[in-house]
Amino acid sequence: MPAPLGKTPTKKMPKIDVLGVDDSASTRAAVRFFRERRIVVRFVDLRKRPLDAAELRLLLDRLGAGALAGAEPAGLASDRGSLLARIRADPTLLRLPLARHGDEMTAGLDEAKWTTWLARNNRVVR
Repeated sequence: MPAPLGKTPTKKMPKIDVLGVDDSASTRAAVRFFRERRIVVRFVDLRKRPLDAAELRLLLDRLGAGALAGAEPAGLASDRGSLLARIRADPTLLRLPLARHGDEMTAGLDEAKWTTWLARNNRVVR
């Protein structure tokens, strides 16, 4: 187990945002994944700070409604406006966690993709 980190990222450390809810096991697993590799992440609790409409539209454009919606995407994806409103009201409809590194984003646990992010930044990956 690596030594505990402070809350200050270094210049060489990649800037990674993890968006999710505090009581989600997958969100905690994502934060733990980066912490075990000594990466300080910016965690955003979507219940305390919901996604704004522009950020949610960007996520939908990049990932698609099927990849983004954790619950039944067929009923949700029919009307984009109602999907945005429902996700803003209840963030648990999303496939959590949402991880962001620069222009790249993932929905759900995707440790293989996160490992490539860290490898690209010349971080030691276990």
